[in-house]
This record gives sequence, C-alpha cells and structure tokens, in this order.
Amino acid sequence: MSTTQIDVSRVAPATRLPLLPLIALFTAGLITTLTEALPAGVLPQMSTALGVPESVAGQTVTIYAIGTLLTAIPVSLATASWPRRNLLLTALAGFVIANLVTAVSLDFTVTMVARFLAGASSGVVWSLLGGYAARLVAPGLKGRAMAFAMAGTPVALSLGVPVGAYLGKVVGWQLTFGLVSALAGLLIAWTAWTLPNFPGRPAGDRIPLRRILKLDGLRTVLAVTGAFVLAHTILYTYIAPVLASVGLQDHLQWILLAFGIASILSIWLTGVLIDRHHRRLVVASTALFAVSAAVLAVATSSPLADYLAVTAWGLAFGGAAILLQSALMRAAGEHADVAQSSMVTTWNLGIGLGGLVGGVLLAGFGSGSLMIAAVVLLLPAVAVVILARKHAFPTR
Repeated sequence: MSTTQIDVSRVAPATRLPLLPLIALFTAGLITTLTEALPAGVLPQMSTALGVPESVAGQTVTIYAIGTLLTAIPVSLATASWPRRNLLLTALAGFVIANLVTAVSLDFTVTMVARFLAGASSGVVWSLLGGYAARLVAPGLKGRAMAFAMAGTPVALSLGVPVGAYLGKVVGWQLTFGLVSALAGLLIAWTAWTLPNFPGRPAGDRIPLRRILKLDGLRTVLAVTGAFVLAHTILYTYIAPVLASVGLQDHLQWILLAFGIASILSIWLTGVLIDRHHRRLVVASTALFAVSAAVLAVATSSPLADYLAVTAWGLAFGGAAILLQSALMRAAGEHADVAQSSMVTTWNLGIGLGGLVGGVLLAGFGSGSLMIAAVVLLLPAVAVVILARKHAFPTR
C-alpha cells in the first residue's frame, strides 16, 4: 500500500472543523498574500538597495501577478494527478526559495525572477486551498472549512502587511523577507504533519479544460468573479486619490482600517452562514458592493457616508472569494481542482486590468469616473446572480 493510500484511509470527513490542518491551509493563504503585497510596505528600502526608482521596484508586485496569471492553469493541468499534499509542499518550497533569494539578492533581475517563482507558487496554493478544505470535512461543514482556510488573505492584508512594513523599518526589508521564508519553511513541516495526502485525479480521468469550462454554471461564476474583482480593484487601488479629491486624504488610513475590519467580520459571517444560505449571501455581497460604489459616487465629500460605504464594501468583499469559489466548486463537481485554476486566473486578470483601467479613467476623466465604472460593472453582475438560480448560484 502506498503512503498516499495510508494517509487517506486514516482520514474520514470530519464532523467538526479539524483545526490543525485548517491552520496549515490558513497560514498557506496568509504567506501567499503576504509575499505578494510585502514589497508595497518596504518599497523605498527595496528601491535604494536594488538601485532602481520606486516605480521600477514596484514592478516586483506586477511580476508576481504575471507569474500567477501565466502559470495557474498550465501547472494545475500538468499536476492534476499529483497527490494534493505533495503539490502543496512543492508550492510552499517555492515560497521558501523565492523569499530567501529576494532577501539576499541585490540584483534587480534576480529579484524579479524570484518574484515570478513566488507568483507561480501562489497560483498552485490558491488552486488547492478551497478544494483541500472542503475534502477535510463532511458536506454540512464545507463552507465553514473553506472560510477558515481562506481567512489568511484578509488577515494578511489587514495586519500582515502593516506589520511587515514596521519590521522593514526596524530590522530591514531583507530580513523581513527572510522571516517570511522561515515561516514558509516551518509551514512545510506543519503541513507534512497535519494534512492528509489526498490523491489527485488519475491521468486517464482528466478532461481538457475547455470541456470543464462548458459545464453548466461555470462560465457564469467566472464572469461574475471577473466583474466583481475588476470593480473592487479599480476602487481599492485608487482610493487615495478619490479621497484626496474631496479633501479627505487624512482619513485614508482609518477608512482602510474600517475596510479591513469589515472584511474580517465578513469572513466570519460567511463561515457561519454559507452552508445554509449560500445563494442569499452571494446576492447580498454583490448588491451591497453595488450600493456602496453608488454611495461613494454621490457622497464622497461626506466623511460619515464614506466610512459607512467603505465598511459596507468591506462586508461585501471579505467573504466574496469563499462564496464564488464554493459556487465554482459546486458547478465543477469532481473537476474542482482544475477549475479552481481558472478562478485564480480570472481573479488575477481582474486585479491586473483593474490597475490599468483605473489608471486610464483617473487620468482621463477624474476620480468620479472610478465609482461610476464600478457601478456599471456591478449592476449586471447583480442581475446575473439573481437570475442564475439553476446552475451557477442554485437555491439549494
């Protein structure tokens, strides 16, 4: 009997949340997001050390997203038959190497190669997290398990990146990346100890991605995801100039804090309610985001309106990834792991286009056009979610 068979035979779906393996998945998501966003917190120090302008050093974030975008689908297809824990451990090893190279390199080209590797590792982790968490538990707990596993992202954005920025000032940006690399190394040991090694799909059972994408509801979920992420990125990336245009630039850190706290609360609420009210939560999330963008469009000069709108936006956004991924998994059925790679690609494409489209709108039409664009994207998404009650977002 193989090691994989032994591991899996010992693990039946849990009837309550298995905390130790879920902590491993949570931390994997946290490291993924922290690695992606950390340069933003230490950009001046990185720029000086690498001998490039800050605008060029900022491309270490761009190349990470490109690495994820270009590799998520082909790597997922190529490794579909791998045992799941083996694949996750390989991705975590990629983070160890990439962050360690980033920590010791003073050559910009070498750093960019390391960041591309980190982005490729990110695509693998995000393709695995939701499905892995769902396989650990009984059907009635799948949503809560996914919420727990994926909570690492808002935690990293709300707490991890500010802490990383602080460490960058205290101990230096290189040691900060080294600490993230060490954390990934510790996580490898934790993952190997706590996670069962679920099998991948036998090579003969795999079907082309183009056939998977034809499954009922799948493309609808991806379309809603793309619109949602694009609208979010357009607003979030340029929230500083939006607030500055109405004299609220001094409120930026507090408004972003409100967004972060609301996002974490949303993750918790989603975990509690998703298994019984999935469709209602998707409708509420997209509709609440649309209303928030509309309020920002007409009431940006009111601090109270801004705080309330951004808090509502955080509530809409925090659990969105879990809701949309679980909808995709339900539509994909046994092909969920490969289908998740298309979600990762769609999500990162929305992020990349959001920065580009938002920049063009801001330069050409001013900050007010950003909120209008978000509303234009979100209203059709709300309509699609409401109407797609049979396959993409079924009532039950």
